[in-house]
Amino acid sequence: MVEFPDGTRVDGRGLRRPRPDGPEPDFGLYLGTGRLRRKHGGGISWPHEWVTWPDFLLPTRPADAREKIKALHERAKTEKVEVACYGGAGRTGTVMACLAVLSGVPAEEAVAWTRQHYHERAVETPWQRGWVKSFAEQLD
Repeated sequence: MVEFPDGTRVDGRGLRRPRPDGPEPDFGLYLGTGRLRRKHGGGISWPHEWVTWPDFLLPTRPADAREKIKALHERAKTEKVEVACYGGAGRTGTVMACLAVLSGVPAEEAVAWTRQHYHERAVETPWQRGWVKSFAEQLD
């Protein structure tokens, strides 16, 4: 569980590992391709959405991804939410960094903040780091 500066809380994880003990989320945002959905999506019984996002790359529909990340942040204000990809570091970390921006962390500090508070390898690739900056620039 990550608590952001604005008080919102989001669980991040990798779908390759079993879900932690405790209550199920009220909502989940999952990041992956159709293959990941087929392999791991069947065990998700709570309301959720998917962003098509290949491993180590960027979302295939960036505007859709931005809207879903912003909606996840809004849900996190009143609901138990989670975000997950296969491994839980690159794509999930990228979304966590975007959530950090939404919660008030400056864009240029969001990756470091996420690595400190979520996962030391969060936001694995240079293009994912660039996407966090692009996300912040397009918030208005």
